[in-house]
Amino acid sequence: MNLTPQRLFSQSSPPALDDFHRLCSESTKPETYPLAASIEKNVPMYNLSEFENTLASDDNKESSTIAKLQDEWYHILLSGPGVFVLKGMYANRPQFASARDAATTAFERIITHEKQQAPNSQKGDHFAGKGANERIWNSFGKHALVDPTSFAEYYSNPWLSHVCAAWLGPAYRITAQVNVVKPQGKAQNPHRDYHLGFQDEGHCAQYPRSAHVMSQFLTLQGAVCHSDMPLASGPTRLLPFSQRFEAGFVAYRLAEFQEYFQQHYVALPLERGDGIFFNPALFHAAGANETEGFNRVANLLQISSAFGKAMESVDSLPIIERCWDILVEKYAAAAADNKGFEALALSSLVQAIADGYPFPTNLDKRPPAPSGMAPESEQELLVRGLEGGWTRARVVDEMERMRRDAADVFVFT
Repeated sequence: MNLTPQRLFSQSSPPALDDFHRLCSESTKPETYPLAASIEKNVPMYNLSEFENTLASDDNKESSTIAKLQDEWYHILLSGPGVFVLKGMYANRPQFASARDAATTAFERIITHEKQQAPNSQKGDHFAGKGANERIWNSFGKHALVDPTSFAEYYSNPWLSHVCAAWLGPAYRITAQVNVVKPQGKAQNPHRDYHLGFQDEGHCAQYPRSAHVMSQFLTLQGAVCHSDMPLASGPTRLLPFSQRFEAGFVAYRLAEFQEYFQQHYVALPLERGDGIFFNPALFHAAGANETEGFNRVANLLQISSAFGKAMESVDSLPIIERCWDILVEKYAAAAADNKGFEALALSSLVQAIADGYPFPTNLDKRPPAPSGMAPESEQELLVRGLEGGWTRARVVDEMERMRRDAADVFVFT
């Protein structure tokens, strides 16, 4: 008798809906998340206005308020309901509310420009038909080129870096896509996301069980609301606790699990400037926009661990070149602020626009730094350049040299 567990999920023995139901029937207890302002439909809601003063005053000790918030967010994503809301993330501070609104204007310019460049082309979506919604792929990179000032303010938000670090650690990578769901836009089918959520059923079945579990630890899903999202506009439908179901990447494709989702999902009204973050293994789906004349607008964030691959290719070099003068200004402000809020803002921006993980590389050309295990990363190079008073031309030259060295190949003669 072979007692060795099966490596793959069996296609002949589908996941049990009863097991799934037991998980998804759990309730979120307020005492588990004491820093949350409330629990709405099993989803912890954090009022960030209560914690704004902690951004500059808290240190990095385990006992700090920020660390306690990150502990709660980590628990939510790992073994709690799998989703939480940050009220006022891009509304409480004037510079972030202004950046949010300027970003919305930049997104509109990008959409208009892309339509003018390809008037007969209608962009498809992962789940919507061509032309049903407006979509900006790689809104992150395009935003930086269209309006570097608002881009820099937008991604300087320390709350974003705190959330990313809570789940992924410090060397994460941001990608973003804007989605505008028009009136009468249909709901998505429930699904899980990147990585295995983007594989078809046949390919998904070839990955071992460990990969089905591991995938969620390499990505954080999020969205910033660029419009209000009343329930009628179709904010994201969520199934709390479903991220804990190991066979979920197989199960969500099955009719009985799709039906279960439709009967038990929750949705929350959101306001412009709110942020929502969830485990990518959570069963979720964008809702139907049942309004008249109201577009639901979100900047969808997909943040990847240093140990995974991002959904989109992001070329740091043109972003850094475009934003260098702003980085220099922020560095000066951080120095004057004595490592307060401005220092956090600068650090957040550096982490957003440059790669913090230096591999893969050519170790002949780029050996590990002295007394370290790795060569210099893009982020470390930017910091060195800011400290050294480099010009834009110098930082671009150094970055290009780093890339040449990293890509150089060994030739045997």
